[in-house]
Amino acid sequence: MSEPTTQLPRLDAAVERSAHERLRELTRTAQALVNALQAQKEALRPRGMNLPPNALETAQLAALRLEALLNGLPERQLELRQLRALARTTALITSTLDVDRVLEQVMDTVIQLTGAERGYIMLRDQATGALEFRTARGIDREQLSRSDFIISNTIVNEVATTGQPVLTDNAGNDPRYRGHDSIVGFQLRSILAVPLTVAEATIGVVYCDNRAMVGLFREHEMNLLRAFADQAAVAIQNARLFEAARARLAEITEMRDLMDNIFTSIASGLIALDAHDAITAFNPAAEQLIGRAAPDVLGQPLHLALPALGSLLVEPIARVRGSGALEQIDAEFLRDDRVPSRRHWSIVLTPLQEAAGAPAAQGVVLLLDDLTDQREREAQLAQVRRYLPPALVENIRSEDLAALGGQEREISVLCADVRGFTSFGEKLEPEALMEIINRYLSVASDTIGAYQGVVDKYIGDAVTGLFNTQLNPQADHALRALSAAVRLRAAVEVLNAAMPADQQLRFGIGIHTGLAVLGNVGSSDRREFAALGSAMEIGKLLQENAHRGEIMLSPATYALLSDYVICEAQTPRKTRSHVDLAIMYRVDGIRAGAALLEPAQL
Repeated sequence: MSEPTTQLPRLDAAVERSAHERLRELTRTAQALVNALQAQKEALRPRGMNLPPNALETAQLAALRLEALLNGLPERQLELRQLRALARTTALITSTLDVDRVLEQVMDTVIQLTGAERGYIMLRDQATGALEFRTARGIDREQLSRSDFIISNTIVNEVATTGQPVLTDNAGNDPRYRGHDSIVGFQLRSILAVPLTVAEATIGVVYCDNRAMVGLFREHEMNLLRAFADQAAVAIQNARLFEAARARLAEITEMRDLMDNIFTSIASGLIALDAHDAITAFNPAAEQLIGRAAPDVLGQPLHLALPALGSLLVEPIARVRGSGALEQIDAEFLRDDRVPSRRHWSIVLTPLQEAAGAPAAQGVVLLLDDLTDQREREAQLAQVRRYLPPALVENIRSEDLAALGGQEREISVLCADVRGFTSFGEKLEPEALMEIINRYLSVASDTIGAYQGVVDKYIGDAVTGLFNTQLNPQADHALRALSAAVRLRAAVEVLNAAMPADQQLRFGIGIHTGLAVLGNVGSSDRREFAALGSAMEIGKLLQENAHRGEIMLSPATYALLSDYVICEAQTPRKTRSHVDLAIMYRVDGIRAGAALLEPAQL
C-alpha cells in the first residue's frame, strides 16, 4: 500500500491508546471519589450527620459505569478500527480497475477485519461458471489441492450455491460438519465464509479460518465482512468489466491495425464509395495507379475527384447497386495526372458488404489493376510465338522482349537446304510437291525446336535456325546447333524409310558461330525477327558447299567443337567475293567418348 495508507492505522492506534489511558484515569478518579465519600460517611455517622442524599450512590454508579466502559473499550475500539478499515479499503478498492489488485486489497482487508489466520477468494469463471482460486493469504495452490481443504471446499460450495454466509466458531463441534474427518485430523476451528454478490448473482466466495482459536469469529465479524463483501463484489465486477472492455478495445485496435496493414498492402488499387459516390477509402496502390494523393480525393464525389474514371463507371456502379452482384470491366482511358498516359485497366466493382453479408447502405468498392504492361507483353509474345518454340515463349523475360529493338551478340546459325529439290519438283504436281517439302521442313523445324533454337525463316526449301539469341540465351549454343544437325540428318533417314525411293530427299547443312545483329525488322504493320550480318552469309555459304547429307562447320565453330567431332578440312567449292571463307570442315563422325546433347537433357 502507499505511504498515506500505512500511516493511518498508526495514527488510529495512538488515538486509541490515549483514549484508553484517559478512561482508565477517569475510572481511578471515580473510584477514589467513592472511597472518599465512604470515608466521609463513616466520619459523619458518630456525630449524627450524613452525606447529601444519593451522593454516594451516584458516585458509585458513575464508577461502575466508567469501569464497564473501560472494560468494553477494547471491543469498541476493535469495532471502530474495523469500521475505519472498512471505509478506507472500500474507497481504495473502488479506486482501481485492475482485477488482481482489487482481489489483493480485498484479501488484505478480510484478514485485517477478522483477524483470521488464513483465507482465500474464489471467483466464478465467466465462461464456465466454475469456481476458480484467485488469491490467498497463508495458503498456496499446493495446499488447496490437499485433503485439509475438504471442509473448506464444502463450505465454499455451500455459500456459492445458497448465496448465504457460513459462520462456525468451532467446526469440530458443529453438527453440520462433525462427520468430516478433516475437522478432527486438521483441527479446523473458526471458519467464516461470505458470498460476493452483485445484482443477486453470486460471483464468488471469500473464505477465512483459524486452525487454533475457537470463537474467533462472531456475528459482528460476519455482518461486517458481509457488508464489506457486497462492496468488494461491486469493485471486482467493475474491474472485470473494465478488463473485458480493455481486452475488447485491444482486440478492436489489433483488428483495426491488421485491416490498415491489409488495406495498405493490397497490390490492387482500392477505392470505396458510399451511397452518394463519395470516396471513403483510397489505398496507396490506388494513389500510384491513378496519380492522385488520398487527401486530395477523400470525401469528394468520384465524378469530381476523378472525372475520367467517374464518367466511365456511372452505368456499372448503378448496375452493381441494383443487382448486388460484382461486375468486372476492362477499359482504356487517359490517366488524370500532369503527365497523361493511356492505360489499360481491369476494374472489379462489388457491393460493400456488412458483417452479416447484406449490402451496406449501397456502398461500392472498386478494385483496379493496371494491365498495360501485361497487354504490351502479350502483344510482343504474339510476335515471337511465330518463330519460337512454345516452351521458350513461356520463359521469356521482359528485358528479353525489350531487346528486340536490336542487339549484337554471338550466335550459332544452322542453315539447312534440301538437295535436288529443283529437279525433283519438275516430276510432281504442285500439291504433291508442297506436301512432301512441308514434311521435310517440319522435321527440320521440329528438330531445331527440340534443341530450343529459333526458326529464323523458311526460304523455299531451306530453313534457318538460330541459337543464343536474346530470346534463347545459351552458353552451349555451338554444341546445340551441331546436336540438332546430327539429329536432323538421322530424322531425315527415318522419314526416307517411309518414302518411295523417287521421293527421298536429304539436307545439306552448314553451321557457323559468329556475331550478328538480332531484332525485329519491318514496318509498323508487319515485323519479323531477323539476324543480320556476316554470320548469316557464312552459314548460308557453308550450307551451299554441303552435299546431300553432309554437315559443314566453319573454322570458328570447329574450334569450339573439335573435342566432339571427327572432321576433314575442305576447300570451298563455292565462294563469294565478300565472304572470307578459305577452309571448312566436313563432319565425318563423333569422337569416341564424346556425347552430343539429347533433347531430354535440356
